[in-house]
Order: sequence, then structure tokens, then C-alpha cells
Amino acid sequence: MTILIAGALLAVLGLVFGGVLTFANKKFHVEIDERVAQVRECLGGANCGACGYAGCDAFAAAVVAGDAPVNGCTPAGQKGADAIGKIMGKSANAGERMVARVLCQGESGIAKERYQYDGYQSCATAAGLAGGPKDCRFACLGLGDCMDKCAFDAIRMENGIAHIDAEKCTACGMCVKTCPRSVIRLLPLSQSVMVRCRNSDTARTARAVCMDACIGCGRCKKECQYDAIVVENGYARILPDKCTRCGACAAVCPCKCITIEGAKTAEAAS
Repeated sequence: MTILIAGALLAVLGLVFGGVLTFANKKFHVEIDERVAQVRECLGGANCGACGYAGCDAFAAAVVAGDAPVNGCTPAGQKGADAIGKIMGKSANAGERMVARVLCQGESGIAKERYQYDGYQSCATAAGLAGGPKDCRFACLGLGDCMDKCAFDAIRMENGIAHIDAEKCTACGMCVKTCPRSVIRLLPLSQSVMVRCRNSDTARTARAVCMDACIGCGRCKKECQYDAIVVENGYARILPDKCTRCGACAAVCPCKCITIEGAKTAEAAS
């Protein structure tokens, strides 16, 4: 008899608690916009944070709430932006594709080494030890912090510096944020002619620490017929809106620090 009473009591309590939970679920239920999941499916999925949000889920919710632009996910590319725009009924304005570039040519044997570094393989760690193993304070340290952060396998270390595969790069910007020397920049894909040096020291000092350093001689500026080059802070800089990618500047650079990305452009310059 006691067992029957206990069983009945448990059944009653189960019904009561079940009713309470059902009421609470209906009372405090929060409607989830199905578009959040749809937008989430269109994202790059790297949770890189380049959009300014904690991750893809947070960004998707912000897009649906109207707090984030439909083209705010760079890894998703224009295709993803267009798909999100279709979901949200908005136009995803096409902007020029960006790509990460390494503005340094200080490879092993080119950039002078201050000491042999045998410590933990981290650019940030090495940079804190007497300024890093390379004499040039603007040089890529080549220990792979950017490569470790890249979720798209777009970066490799070779000959002491980072190399970025433009085809794989999504311009998420994580490598830019990670580099302790600010060697990596996001640039328009069309900006194929670049001065791959930012050494603002005097010409003698720059040349002493790297054989491929820009010495600010101005020969490229004089050669350019389109007024697309300025020499400031000791090194040359190319103005992308004026550059025609003719390659004349690269041809006269005595330090070979001006490079041209892409086979077609390189052929045009030769």
C-alpha cells in the first residue's frame, strides 16, 4: 500500500512540474528568427572575429538585427555577401577584393641577423628579446605567428619570412593583427606593384641591415610618368589610385625592393 501511495505521489508531482515547465516555456519563450541560421550558413565559418563580433553566430544575429552589414564577413567573399543580401532583402555592394601582403623581403641571407635565435618559435616572443634576431627593426621575423593564426592555410614560412597565397587569402585580417612588426597589410588585389620595405631609417642604416632595403633614393619617383610614387619617411610608397602597373619603377629600383605580383603584370614590365 505504501508503495502505491508513493508511486501515485510521484506521478502527481510529475504532472505538476510538467505543467509548470510547459507554462514557463510558453511564458518566457523567445522567438528565434529563422534567418539567423540561414545567414550563418552563408558565412566563412572561421570564427575569426574579423567582422568585429565574437564569432559567426554573433555576427549572423547582428545582421538579422540590422546591426551589421550583409557584406561584413570578409572570408565569405562577395558570393556569401550576395547570398546574405538575398536573405535580408538588401543589396550587397561589391567592393574590390582585398588580400594580405607581406611588405618585407628580408629573407635569410638578405636581412642581417643580430644573433642566432633558438628559443620558442614565436615572433612576439623573439621580438621581446633584444628587438628580435634580425637587425632590421621593420623586418618579418619569420617564426610563423601569422601562419598559426590563419584559418585558411594561406600562409607559409619560407627562407625566413612569411609568404601569402593570394588565392587562399580571405582578408580576414588575423595575420595583420598578429604580426608584432606590422609587416602585413591588407591591400586591394589590383595593387600588384608594391614597395616591399618600410624601413624609415637613413639609407646607410637601412642598407646595413638588409640588402633589399629601400634607401629612399627617389629613382622610382623620377621614372614614374604618372606621379604615382612618393618618398616619405625614408622609403618610397606607391599611390594605387594613380599607379598603372607599368612596372617602370621596378625596373630602375637599385635595391630591387619594388615587386610586381602576378605573371601578366610581370610580363608587361619586362
